[in-house]
Amino acid sequence: MKIIFAGTPAFAATALEALIQAGHNIVMVLTQPDRPAGRGMQMTASAVKLLAQQQHLPILQPASLKNADAQTQLQSLNADVMVVAAYGLILPPAILAIPRFGCLNIHASLLPRWRGAAPIQRAILAGDHETGITIMQMDAGLDTGDMLLKRTIAIAPDDTTQSLHDKLSLLGGESIVEALRLLQQSQLIPIPQNGEQASYAAKITKSEAEIDWRMTAQQIDRMVRAFNPSPGAYSFFRNNLLKIWQASATHEGAGKPGEIVAFGANGILVACGSGSLRIEVMQKSGGKRMTAADFLAGNQVIPGEFLEASGNSASAHD
Repeated sequence: MKIIFAGTPAFAATALEALIQAGHNIVMVLTQPDRPAGRGMQMTASAVKLLAQQQHLPILQPASLKNADAQTQLQSLNADVMVVAAYGLILPPAILAIPRFGCLNIHASLLPRWRGAAPIQRAILAGDHETGITIMQMDAGLDTGDMLLKRTIAIAPDDTTQSLHDKLSLLGGESIVEALRLLQQSQLIPIPQNGEQASYAAKITKSEAEIDWRMTAQQIDRMVRAFNPSPGAYSFFRNNLLKIWQASATHEGAGKPGEIVAFGANGILVACGSGSLRIEVMQKSGGKRMTAADFLAGNQVIPGEFLEASGNSASAHD
């Protein structure tokens, strides 16, 4: 099939690789313009662009798809289908209508659950036991189009957004290849979404990654996993930022929310609204990630101290 592929990050690059391996004819790759990144803020190509360059595929990087020039260029390709994966730009109706079979989106949730920008993080935060990939026929709405194919995977108790992202990336590549095979055989059956069952996966903000120790240990554990690798769940120790990268919920220890009740080589135990959180890997502002043992080796921790919100006293509560 003649395919236009639209995507930007690593999640999309995995799908593009799967399409290439399956022998599809990629007639154009759409990806977002290069952006400044890293400490030096050097202009950096997207993961999709880098793969397209390696494969000598034609690349288009418009800042918008609303201009007539981009639409005319895509129209001239006579593509059968456009495959979209985490592209990051809105596809206007004129673009949706260009390919013969329209535009198929690789969405990282089991629609209609978790429409929107952050389905992986929201699934972990909510304590969902499973998620998956939905191949969706795109329409003018936000992830509202007909479902064409679904594949489900379990969310493991220790899954982070990064680990689940990597699993879903591979599943997304497999799913779009299967969907295109069924499309060629006229065996894809569109199933309308039930809007009453829909939930919205709003974009993650840094402020929601700040830990409220009055929450349950299970809720905070999910925060730590959902915000890894970005933006990182955080609290404050002696009024200094402390990011928490790995932790586990436990029923050990008892204390007031945020109180350090025990510590040792296997972790720092902090009381929560219910249960306790064992912090295993952390990072001080400006420092590197370190295990609890390494943190304790360089910081004298006093039982009864607190991890708290910014500006609060770091000494024990009354």
